[in-house]
Amino acid sequence: MKTIIQEKLLHVMNNYIQSRAQPFGGNKLGSYVRKTVPQELGKIDCLNEDYVVTGSVGQGNWATVPWIAIMNRAITTSTQRGYYIVYLFSEDMSRLYLTFAQGVTETTREEMVMRKQEIRTNIKMKDSVRKDDEIYLGESGKAKGYALSTAAYIEYHKESMPSEDELVEDLESMITYYERFIEYSNAKDEPVKDVELDSLNEIELIKHVHSYISAKGYYYERKEIINLYLSLKTKPFVILSGISGTGKTKIVQLLAESLGATAENGQLALIPVRPDWSDGSDLIGYKDIKGDFQEGPLTKVLKEANRPENRNKPYFLLLDEMNLARVEYYFSDLLSVMESRDRQNGEMVSAPVVEVREEDGGKLLLRDNFYIIGTVNMDETTHPFSPKVLDRANTIEYNDVVLDHFGFLANDSIVEPVSIDNKQVAGRFLNLKDAFSDHEDLVRKVTELLVEVNAALEPIKAHFGYRVRDEVCFYMIYNDEGELLQFKEAFDYQLLQKVLPRLTGNDPKTEKALKVLFKFCTSHEWDESSVDTAIKEARFPKSAEKLSNMISKIIYDGFTSFWGS
Repeated sequence: MKTIIQEKLLHVMNNYIQSRAQPFGGNKLGSYVRKTVPQELGKIDCLNEDYVVTGSVGQGNWATVPWIAIMNRAITTSTQRGYYIVYLFSEDMSRLYLTFAQGVTETTREEMVMRKQEIRTNIKMKDSVRKDDEIYLGESGKAKGYALSTAAYIEYHKESMPSEDELVEDLESMITYYERFIEYSNAKDEPVKDVELDSLNEIELIKHVHSYISAKGYYYERKEIINLYLSLKTKPFVILSGISGTGKTKIVQLLAESLGATAENGQLALIPVRPDWSDGSDLIGYKDIKGDFQEGPLTKVLKEANRPENRNKPYFLLLDEMNLARVEYYFSDLLSVMESRDRQNGEMVSAPVVEVREEDGGKLLLRDNFYIIGTVNMDETTHPFSPKVLDRANTIEYNDVVLDHFGFLANDSIVEPVSIDNKQVAGRFLNLKDAFSDHEDLVRKVTELLVEVNAALEPIKAHFGYRVRDEVCFYMIYNDEGELLQFKEAFDYQLLQKVLPRLTGNDPKTEKALKVLFKFCTSHEWDESSVDTAIKEARFPKSAEKLSNMISKIIYDGFTSFWGS
């Protein structure tokens, strides 16, 4: 059925402010919002008898933010509770937001924040739907409350309102996301242990890990779990950086535990790095004066991971405070072995790390069930990383701290660990040829963006090679297959973790390159007076924020790097 939704919505935007200056009772625009617009929306096929559509301009007095809500009767018939789709008009009537929002009256702030994160993390949406907290309705308490409740939204401007077809398509998409979250919510209380472990899809696996960590009393956003999972799947070497006390070590321990890998069963080993480590013998081992091999801490874990009966189990090696010693000194042998990985008999294996007695395993290899994670702090007691190290890892920062978030502490559920098969977390690709034929369009789309980035870095000789391109593509492919993050969100993580950590400098060329990258992320020139707005509107906001900090550092300090910016 043909609709005229655009005309109806614009009529409200063009007349609301004038109507507010008139008496509330009996005003025609009130009836228009409450009845006429909902009736027009009701003509859309997907809004069947399961839905109720209602509008409001206030009760007794004009609302600062009028709205038109679309609610699934099984979830709620009142905007005071539950979650629903709602059009929210900004106070100045210049903007209209189609939102996936929640009732603010009967929902606590903690519940609201947790549900918002669930929606953002578990429901994949098209790129035009924003999942951030930058929606701006106005300065009133109601406006700010509605903004806080919003999990996802599409922003429209009165002066450039989309066509009727686009408005209908956007609404149909939002209804689809709404229904997917209803399905997710109905299923989320089913315990993971009742599912065949080999049949867990990636969303279920991430959900289990996140639930396990929350039940232990620690708070990480689900996106952080997704990003760590994808990074390990892309390449089993990840660096976690950030200020002290943000839980870098704990997230690795809990991730491993949730998947059945503990210190007790030998699948998790935490190795504190010592400042006096100077070569590989401190980690791998050495031959003593008698010619007997003395195992290092890594070798002990590697022996277990190489046993035939254990090759379907994931093993995690955590190098705590990895850069207390120079990483290139004690870790260079492993870095080289990582690049020797090849496929043999359907399994990814490397050149031997070390050769021990035959009864202990003989030649010990880096197999696809062995994951190395290093935690680092950057201060006067630690050492920086060389590009050789950074090229081979995803570098994930944990600097965001929300001290007053307590909602997760009320979680009194018990989530048991599950012992998974390693194939559920191991990557499949060694080189781009392995992935290209099945994912050509995605690979080309990602590579086009990387070519732009490399062009900005070439003048300062900081451009990257095929290894970085391949691993960024692998990350994006695994993300796309699992439907975990939006494309822009996933690429933003990769730009932040694979490219920016390599950047450092103290000259005008470096400053110029950083500003070119900032424009690449935001479509805006870097301007200190408007940088916050540019970041809010950026297609890659995480990278834009980091670049802005790095630009400020080089301007005011004469030197910049990824670390500490």
